[in-house]
Amino acid sequence: MSLDTTPILLSATEEARRQIEICNACRYCEGFCAVFPAMTRQKAFADGDLTQLANLCHNCRGCYYACQYTEPHEFALNIPAILAEVRVESWERLARPQRLARVFQTHGVAMAGLLVVVLAWVFWAASVLRPDAGSGFYAYLAHNTLVAIFVPAFVLPLVLIAVSVRDYWREVDGGRVRLAQVLSALGSALRMKNLSGGHGEGCNFERGDRFSDRRRVYHQLTMYGFLLCFAATTVATVMHYLLGLEAPYPLLSPPKLLGVPGGLMMVAGAAGLAWLKLRADRSLGAARVWGAEMAFVLLLGAVALSGLALYGAAGSSLVMPLLAVHLATVMVLFLLMPFSKMVHGFYRLAALVAEAGKPAPTAGGE
Repeated sequence: MSLDTTPILLSATEEARRQIEICNACRYCEGFCAVFPAMTRQKAFADGDLTQLANLCHNCRGCYYACQYTEPHEFALNIPAILAEVRVESWERLARPQRLARVFQTHGVAMAGLLVVVLAWVFWAASVLRPDAGSGFYAYLAHNTLVAIFVPAFVLPLVLIAVSVRDYWREVDGGRVRLAQVLSALGSALRMKNLSGGHGEGCNFERGDRFSDRRRVYHQLTMYGFLLCFAATTVATVMHYLLGLEAPYPLLSPPKLLGVPGGLMMVAGAAGLAWLKLRADRSLGAARVWGAEMAFVLLLGAVALSGLALYGAAGSSLVMPLLAVHLATVMVLFLLMPFSKMVHGFYRLAALVAEAGKPAPTAGGE
């Protein structure tokens, strides 16, 4: 009678549980990031615990290069990759609608590119019906028309994200939220503390033997650039509706003083992140969604670059084609928020808030 030697294939969650339990016994990487102190609080891990640990992970990869149990060791640990897979699965499982999330994760570049082309053509075609009044790009598409299109395109994805984050909170048993937790989580997120590596020297995302803060800097450029652009839009809305000051605005005005630096920061940050992704080892992340992640980075860069180009082309014949491209990229970014990596900011902040509410781990994890 022969024994069946067929290897047992574990699900991502089961494999994560196996690897995390080995890490919890070793604890060599205990101070590397938020994941390792969190895992020491318990010895057994429910599915929700693994979802929480996966979303605490920032994929800096320092633990992999420090680990003595990676391949060819029989334990074959790869914590960055397995937590990345569990993290992506949590986004897909909790997203609404789930099927659309899965399609984007596997066909992100094609899906985003096709949507940009189609919507750019739609906006170009709509410019035929020019308004009777308006200046700048409002001479091609009326302000009220743009508001009617983009408000629902922005609000609906935020509602879907709120529902998915609510389900995430229930899955990880986040409990009651206190102000101190939120402030602690915001502090970590704004500083991107967990991208500084276990010893504050930076992470190993690019190469195992090289500590670098490049990834954190590029993330900060992208995030703060996006926030500046959002602030510019908010200020312009206030100026338009409350102060009666309509676009276009001069360079030395609040919308431009916020939006132009923000756009430049987004372009630099997105270009840097794309460059790092091309250099990094795909096997240490969720390789199956590499294209979707790259599509999101490129989309962010396209939004900022097309906005800057539109501003630079003011008064020329290039305004309408650039306006169509810019509006299309912005709308695609909004519409895909619940399914693209944009949602990781919401989940990661929720994970940090939940972690801030947990008791500090004690020696030995008892």
